[in-house]
Formats: sequence, structure tokens, C-alpha cells
Amino acid sequence: MDNLFDYAEACLHNTDIGEKLALTHEAKARFSRGELSLASVLPVADISNVKFPGKPVLLPPRLVPNRKLTQQGGVGAFFHAIAHIEFMAIYLAWDILYRFRGLPDGFYQDWLLIADEEAQHFELICRHLQTQGLVYGELTAHGGLWEHARETSGDLLARLALVPRCMEARGLDVTPGIISKFKQLDDAASVALLERILADEVGHVERGSYWFKWCCRQQGLEPESHYQQLLEQYYQGGRPKGPFNREMRIIAGFSDTELDWLENSSP
Repeated sequence: MDNLFDYAEACLHNTDIGEKLALTHEAKARFSRGELSLASVLPVADISNVKFPGKPVLLPPRLVPNRKLTQQGGVGAFFHAIAHIEFMAIYLAWDILYRFRGLPDGFYQDWLLIADEEAQHFELICRHLQTQGLVYGELTAHGGLWEHARETSGDLLARLALVPRCMEARGLDVTPGIISKFKQLDDAASVALLERILADEVGHVERGSYWFKWCCRQQGLEPESHYQQLLEQYYQGGRPKGPFNREMRIIAGFSDTELDWLENSSP
């Protein structure tokens, strides 16, 4: 394969996890060496063609068991859920660069880097899961993140607003508190893993912010008001609930106006 979009098709339309990870790392390395074309030749397949492994079994979010960290199996269940989020994030990064064409080369470079980092996160978590006696896929999970991808498959601005600037940004809000809980449990390995993921995710959300604003400028839209409009249109309830990590969200490209709107509107 000499075209980045061929790699994207292979990663999105096949279910083998090991192959998906290997192809993601290979594409990142080859693109960095200038070996992959960005020529958009073949038509973009409908998002319904994307295929997922048979496991984990996906349930509605309300039916996925929720265990506290201090309960038996709670740490393992938590990291299985995180593994699933990171696995879905690989799909989301590949899908955004596959589905939306005609953008600057930097757009594809950014989302390929993100796909590669999400794959690294997934691999690290899978190794950590083994210390809990678990393998990814053994527990149930939910498919909420991909539902957002389906809903926004025809609108890049909506995808950027809803996925990196809403769903992924929630990680910036909640992960520091979870890290504190693992510190209280004296679980240094879990703390180190979550701190690594959090540091990378700030950059991922920042790239979402950058391209959201870039696309708004191209279309003559005001980014702050359009962000509000898209969340009210696509997000159930109109906007996420707080509290929000204002410091990290500012680093990740949110404006004070956006954060004021989120905070003042949050129940």
C-alpha cells in the first residue's frame, strides 16, 4: 500500500486487532518518511462498512456494569473500559482522516499521529490488563463513541465539535481525579499509565480545537457560537455536565467564552 487512505480502509474495514495496530504504526512510520501518497482516488465507503471485532460485546451504556475501584475486580473493569475507549479512539482517528478529503496535508498528518498514539495507549493498557488477569474483550463495553461518529459522518465541523472537543475533552476533566484515587491506593503503575495518556490527550483535543477553528474560518463561521450550536444540535441534553478542568481545556484550545458557556449552562 502506497496511499494513506488505503491504510485507513484496511484499518477501518477489517476486524483483526493485531493487524490494525501493526498497520497503524507502519503507516505512521512510512508517512513520516514521505512514502505515502495523499491522492484521493477511490470513493469513500459509507461509515456503515466499518467493522469491529466480535468482542467485546457492546451494550447500551446503562447496561454496562459499573464497579468501584475498591470493589473486587474494580481496577480490572476500569482499565478494560479505558482500553475500549482507546481502541475506539484508534477508529475515530482513522475515520476522520479517511472520511473527510481535500484538506491540508497537516490535517492528515495530525490525525495519523493521533491514531498512532491511541494505538500505543491501547497496547499499554492491554499489558496492564494482563496484570489484572484480564484480556481486552472479556468484559462488556458500550459503543457510545462510535454512535457520535455515525451521527457526524457527513459533517466535519460536527465531528470535531462532538468527538475531540466534547467526548475526548471529558477525559481532561475526569482523569486528574481518577489519578488521585489511584495515588491513594498506592498504585504507581496505574498512575504512570494514566498520566501518560492524559498528557497525550491534551494534544489530541488541541488538534481538534485547531482544525475546528480552521474549518470555521474557511466557511466564514464564528467558532465559539458555532461550537455551541453544534453541541445543542448533536449532544443529548445540549451540553456536557461539569465540573470542567478549565486549565487543561485552555491548553487544549478552548476559549474563555466557550468555557464560560459550558460552566454557566451546566446543571
